[in-house]
Amino acid sequence: MKTVLIIGSAPDVVQAASWPRPRGSLIVAINNAWRIREDWDYLLHPDDFPEDRLPETVTASQKIRTSADYVPAQNRYGGFVYAGGTMAFTAGYWALDALKPQIMAYIGCDMVYEGTNTHFYGSGTPDPLRDDVTLSDLEAKSARLMALASLQGCACVNLSKKFQSRLIFPRANSDDLECTMPVAKVDRRLVDDALEHEKRLNYFVASGEYWKHMETFDPKEIAEIDKLWLDSCSSVAASDPVV
Repeated sequence: MKTVLIIGSAPDVVQAASWPRPRGSLIVAINNAWRIREDWDYLLHPDDFPEDRLPETVTASQKIRTSADYVPAQNRYGGFVYAGGTMAFTAGYWALDALKPQIMAYIGCDMVYEGTNTHFYGSGTPDPLRDDVTLSDLEAKSARLMALASLQGCACVNLSKKFQSRLIFPRANSDDLECTMPVAKVDRRLVDDALEHEKRLNYFVASGEYWKHMETFDPKEIAEIDKLWLDSCSSVAASDPVV
């Protein structure tokens, strides 16, 4: 069972520091989250990530991936406009493309920002909440990721204990990561409709720099696509946290 653990920077990600590593798993850290575990395998960060926040040393088995790696990967899944231009989703599509997991488990990526300590390292910028038409419906973007993952036999789960999450993935415990997990049952007809709508609009920017073309994207059209993705996963409503 190939498991990929994707760790973000929400305050509750610190619990992952002490988790036993599932057999055969790979750990993908986003931005500053490499600080949570020394045994991370891949670090993904955007091009504007401060150099002084990168690890000073990496082991022979650790690899850093940048836009040169994840832009082509995300393009193979339709591009950034439809997928959502934030690293939580980008890391997922890159993992689906490059690692081809059977389980993709998220922690620290709920995209809910409360109080002053919004990140495990203190106060940070809530990137997914910026004014960006690709991020107008984070739940829909998570539904899209989960639906496309299911088509290639991958189950998406959320290991967070927070009661609120923008991810609609089913909840799971870290102890479950060595077990077989059911792939989400999605409405294939609606998935095909969503993909066809995306293809027809052709909101595709090969460079990944979609923000340079914002004026060409119709928010109403994107909202219609988002609804199709949510409806395709309507039977997979996110459960309460597993305790």
